[in-house]
Amino acid sequence: MNRRHFITNTALVGGTLTVAGAPAFAHTNAAAKPFNLNYAPHFGMFENHAGKDPLDQLQFMADNGFKGLEDNGLLGRTVEMQTKIGDKLAKLGMTMGVFVIEGGDNWKTSLTTGKQEFKDTFVKTCKTSVEAAKRVNAKWMTVVPGFFERNLPMGIQTANVIDALRRGAEILEPHGLVMVLEPLSDTPDLFLRHSDQTYMICKAVNSPSCKILYDIYHMQRNEGHLIPHMEMTWDEIAYVQIGDNPGRKEPTTGEINYKTIFAWLDKKGYKGVLGMEHGNFTAGKEGEMNLIKAYREVDGFK
Repeated sequence: MNRRHFITNTALVGGTLTVAGAPAFAHTNAAAKPFNLNYAPHFGMFENHAGKDPLDQLQFMADNGFKGLEDNGLLGRTVEMQTKIGDKLAKLGMTMGVFVIEGGDNWKTSLTTGKQEFKDTFVKTCKTSVEAAKRVNAKWMTVVPGFFERNLPMGIQTANVIDALRRGAEILEPHGLVMVLEPLSDTPDLFLRHSDQTYMICKAVNSPSCKILYDIYHMQRNEGHLIPHMEMTWDEIAYVQIGDNPGRKEPTTGEINYKTIFAWLDKKGYKGVLGMEHGNFTAGKEGEMNLIKAYREVDGFK
């Protein structure tokens, strides 16, 4: 159920006045109160207000109380743009969230196979990621092992994934970087789908550079029982992502009780990023303001 009240023409969100027809950040006299938790939007989420320029979008995010950024496609950006993003984040005091260590071919290039060519590609991308991470002061990088290899037993596939991830951890660990493994619900063909499976693999890799990305949307679809599963795997969770279900939009648009989950994370002392890995429920400027209002609602647990 959508529990929000729609905002029209003007919107007062956390102290920020937004006038219809003009960029919100241009009319902000003072930045909105920062959120309690470190929610991280992605580029494009507020472009109706801020325009297409990523740096203007970052300014809008900061002006509206957000303290982080996610950019899955960072590795596809030029070195110049990566550097500009990093400089802007530093100026605004914002945290860089995850970007993706791409496996290529929409996850069909799979570490489950044990093929050397796939392992070599993964290792090479890990090395490239170290340099990109330095430019934006990033710490976390998303890794998806890929599809099942149905001609191999599950134990062999798991061993192949662990072996590849150990090679990646050897590259990232000296730099204090962390690959976060993300179990997904997009298709049952994916190898990594549950939190306990991901927990076991992290324990086997046995490196501070291999942890869990717990995406609440995907885990609601795959296993439910969200807080108990996070509790059981907590010592390996390094990163959390957000999306309501069904629809994969902002909190308050679906069935997940995000106010309770965020309060639980706060009590656990979670200081990391919560990536806003979802779309906007409503299009246009109205939708962008509704999204900010929704986060103000669920963040108000103190």
